[in-house]
Amino acid sequence: MFRERVRRVILPPAQENIDKLEKVIKEGNYYGAQQMYKSTSARYVSAERYSDALNVLQSGACLQLDKAQITCGAELSLLFAETLAKAKVSYDEDTLDDDDLQKLSEAIAAAKTRVEGCSSFLKAAIKWSAEFGAHRYGSPELHDMLADYMYSESPEVDIGKVSFHFVRGRNPKKFASALVNFMGKCYPGEDDLAIVRAILMYLSLGNLRDANKLMDEVKMEVELKNLNFPSSELTQFVNYLLLTLQRDALPLFNMLRQTYKSSIDRESTFIELLDEIAEKFYGVRRRNPLEGIGDFFKMMGGE
Repeated sequence: MFRERVRRVILPPAQENIDKLEKVIKEGNYYGAQQMYKSTSARYVSAERYSDALNVLQSGACLQLDKAQITCGAELSLLFAETLAKAKVSYDEDTLDDDDLQKLSEAIAAAKTRVEGCSSFLKAAIKWSAEFGAHRYGSPELHDMLADYMYSESPEVDIGKVSFHFVRGRNPKKFASALVNFMGKCYPGEDDLAIVRAILMYLSLGNLRDANKLMDEVKMEVELKNLNFPSSELTQFVNYLLLTLQRDALPLFNMLRQTYKSSIDRESTFIELLDEIAEKFYGVRRRNPLEGIGDFFKMMGGE
């Protein structure tokens, strides 16, 4: 116990190490600096001086990224997010206003490469915000940042994963723009799937307001761009569904599922999403109450 106290006392203020490591970066010894950033921050963490560790990691990440050392910068950014969780720092709406997470995310994004680096950082930050914040699924702002980054920078967009984060964010308008742009690039017959999937994902979270807003925004943007809104039995189904969920109409909900079963069966995940919607809006218990548990962290793990 005495040795631990001594070790904590002899650690210098974080700024001394930050200044010293900045000189190493300026000399071009990026790899050497990287190892020093990691070991220095680890010592502060061991001494439970988390604020100092976070300052060192944030400084190092931004400096490495500024020098186009993408792998090094992304790695330090990830350590920064993981240290927030170790320190049990509470997440609230003011955290992003402090700019640390925003700066790191923008610095990685500015590099325009290494999509997995920014994604890993933001996923770690979302996990922290879910564990130590008020939002069950993590910070909506961080979800929006990750969705936008994945959509704009991924070589091959997985619209399902992008949708997963947008529906946990707060920007249906930007989500609608992403969907309309995707409609112009996807294979024939996939455009209605993307829209309906997005609507059902919102509804599975009990979010009827943003589901309606997304549909309105998509239709508005399609019209502005002189495009055709995909007309299919599936989009017809989801339009009726949005109206049905505004009423206490479980029999009508079940009738819609049966009537449009062949269209719903085009994607297996729609069945599970509709089961979740029935539970959220009508209290219908799912056959297996364990279904779906852990899906959030599975997705966050990068599948």
